[in-house]
Amino acid sequence: MIGSIVSPELRQRVRGLATPIAVGFGRLGLSPNHLTLIGFGIAVVAAIAAGLQAWLAAGLLLIVGGVFDLFDGALAKATGKASKLGAFMDSVFDRAGEGVVYVGIVAGCLAGAFDAGAVLAAAAMAGAFMVSYVRAKSESLGFTAGTGMAAVGIAPREVRIVILTVGLILAGISGGVRVVDDPSVLAGRPSLGFVLGLITFLATITTIQRIVFVIRQPPQE
Repeated sequence: MIGSIVSPELRQRVRGLATPIAVGFGRLGLSPNHLTLIGFGIAVVAAIAAGLQAWLAAGLLLIVGGVFDLFDGALAKATGKASKLGAFMDSVFDRAGEGVVYVGIVAGCLAGAFDAGAVLAAAAMAGAFMVSYVRAKSESLGFTAGTGMAAVGIAPREVRIVILTVGLILAGISGGVRVVDDPSVLAGRPSLGFVLGLITFLATITTIQRIVFVIRQPPQE
């Protein structure tokens, strides 16, 4: 399977829904780059929440940040302000935001003496960055035009963020990752550990799919 779970048509529909809200932000005097930086700021706050083991808050903030991430591109297109610089800023701060959230999760897991979770979070971050790197490198070398690589692989960034959000929320409502003496209490370690392992697995598969996709392309000059 090469195609992404998130089809180009679904992406387009979601962006269409985000456009009126994005235009509203524009009327408040915010530019697409402002929205990009605000989205990154939300990711930083989510990372801090995770580091403090406020898992539910981290998950909810990740939802807000994920939705907010739609607005910068939508506003740029709606106002005719789309540019290479804006696309660059969006891509860079998306990666930075995703990375900082994983760093927060590592810190939170270590604070809760959940060493396995910290290792899984680091592995998930490495897997996520490999997915992004393969896309960026293939596009820079001319293997995929435009955003074609975004539709390759089962777990692009949107899918990983949704899965991670579910894991953080489940960890929060299940008591976090601290050691619980009462065996009747379902702690959040199993759910968070499973989700981080799943992201690592899916990101690895996605990386392999994108590498195979590039290998199958006609030879480049």
